[in-house]
Amino acid sequence: MKKFVVIAAVATVVAVVYSQRATIIERVMERGITAQMGSNQIAALGDGLHLQLCGAGGPMPAPKASGPCVAIIAGDKLYVVDAGTDGLRNLQRMNYPAGQIEAVFLTHFHSDHIDGLGEMGTIRWASGDVDSPLAIYGPPGVERVVAGFNTAYAQDFIYRYEHHGDTVAPIEAAGLAAHAFALPALGQLQPVFSDGDLRVEALVVDHAPVAPAVGYKFTYKDRSILITGDTAQSDNIVALAQGVDLLVHEALAPNLLKMMNRAAEANDNAILAKIFIDVLDYHASPMEAAETARDAKVGHLLYYHIVPPLVLPGQELLWLNGADAVFPDYTVGQDGVAFSLPAGSDRIEKTATGL
Repeated sequence: MKKFVVIAAVATVVAVVYSQRATIIERVMERGITAQMGSNQIAALGDGLHLQLCGAGGPMPAPKASGPCVAIIAGDKLYVVDAGTDGLRNLQRMNYPAGQIEAVFLTHFHSDHIDGLGEMGTIRWASGDVDSPLAIYGPPGVERVVAGFNTAYAQDFIYRYEHHGDTVAPIEAAGLAAHAFALPALGQLQPVFSDGDLRVEALVVDHAPVAPAVGYKFTYKDRSILITGDTAQSDNIVALAQGVDLLVHEALAPNLLKMMNRAAEANDNAILAKIFIDVLDYHASPMEAAETARDAKVGHLLYYHIVPPLVLPGQELLWLNGADAVFPDYTVGQDGVAFSLPAGSDRIEKTATGL
């Protein structure tokens, strides 16, 4: 009899919960939405130089590596290097408010590095309290890229302004604003931006026949990060990355691309077969990136712009192809990987392994 009473009581509770499930879900969602809207990862970081990959991949689709995008937080301000596919959405997943993006720095104008610019500028404008267009820094040619995006989004600017007005979408803050800088000479860092304790400098990289192509060195107080952008192995990077805390270096695995070339040839796909061979000459391999990190005596190497995508268990070992023995202080990037470099210390802290 006692067992029957217990079963009946449990059944009654289950029935009540089931009948009220919509109300329960509504209350949970309301609390969750309120907490999410109040979340700001920038505010949770201490003083220092911080990095999180909003896109660890290249032009090929991958489950854990969106288009090239690097978030840099210096003190309490957010900057972005390149704006690949899904970069802006990953920033939002990582709780970085789009309205707080101060500037974007472009390494070059390949489509996979710029195709998210329109969305990044639009969401920043329409969701943040901003009074000017998003600043886009880049080498000569950035003016044409920015003008093209502004033209493509011109009608969208009108729609949003007419719908929401100045409170949400002040027309003078719509779109992007180009800030071109002169290319530095080999062996030199060209100052391109400064804000308080932050200094951003550009360096030329070898991505021929793509030119201009640059990387960026971010220095905040006593901490430093160098991001290469797309590049072949380069003595210039070795010289200018000396002693940086974190080297963010692109890498493409020739052994795997050659495997893909053979597969394309076996399927009589001459176009893909040629692409898989052509790309070998203007990217660095994981081994070459490791050699650069070793010779520059950097604190840690973060691989990004991972090509080809890592989709199979154990594939990372094939991708590295011995590079881990050349420079063991490394991380193979995926979306969401994060590092913090606290000011006033020499610590390099991995604070997230992915989304």
